[in-house]
This record gives sequence, structure tokens and C-alpha cells, in this order.
Amino acid sequence: MGAPVKLPQGKSPILRVVPMPSDANPHGDVFGGWIMAQVDIAGGVMAAARAKGRVATVAVTQFVFKQPVLVGDLLSLYADVIRVGNTSITVNVEVFAQRNPEDPEVHKVTEATLTYVATDGNRRPRTVPPER
Repeated sequence: MGAPVKLPQGKSPILRVVPMPSDANPHGDVFGGWIMAQVDIAGGVMAAARAKGRVATVAVTQFVFKQPVLVGDLLSLYADVIRVGNTSITVNVEVFAQRNPEDPEVHKVTEATLTYVATDGNRRPRTVPPER
């Protein structure tokens, strides 16, 4: 595996989660689909905060698995809004795994870019309000 890195400084993770054996194959490697779901949740939390309401995922424009995620890793997901359109919000999500508690190390395991659309109560697109 790649060289250990540090968690982003001065930022709090949007989501922290530990994958369990039911999230992995028989070798202990966590399913990519499970990781994708966690990334979508983290991105959605960030997009909903910026949209001040409901959002729906409309595109995944990039998704890179850099290293395997293992059962028992503590995943920290960080998200940043990178673009705001009229009804859309694009978010970059980075995933870091903290592993090996006896000799702790951190690895960047996944990076993704997702686009969400702000929606109203009828699930129709609505304008993203200006930032305050």
C-alpha cells in the first residue's frame, strides 16, 4: 500500500464510519459499492447544507479508488463544495482510512466528485439560495 499521509488539518470530517464484516468480501476488502454509498451520503450532507434543503444526486463525474478499504478501518470523509450553479452543487469528497491502532497510520483511499441538484418538496429542481 502507498505511503501513509495525514488527515486534513483544520477541517472536521463530514462523516466517520467503520466498515464491518458484512460490508466486505471473504478476504476483508470492503465492497466498492458500500464505499460509494458512504461518499454519496457525505457529499449529500455537504450539498444539502449549502442548498439549505433537500438535494438529489444527479452525477458522479469522478470516482477513484486509490487503496483498498479494510474491515475495521476508521474512515473519515471530508467534503468541499467546489462549484455552485443555478440549481446544482458540485462536491469533492476525500476518504481517509485510519488503521493499525498499535502503530497508527492514515491512508487516502478514495476521492470522488459528485453533483447534486437542489429540489423542492415536489422533488423538482429549485434555485440554490445565495450564500450568506
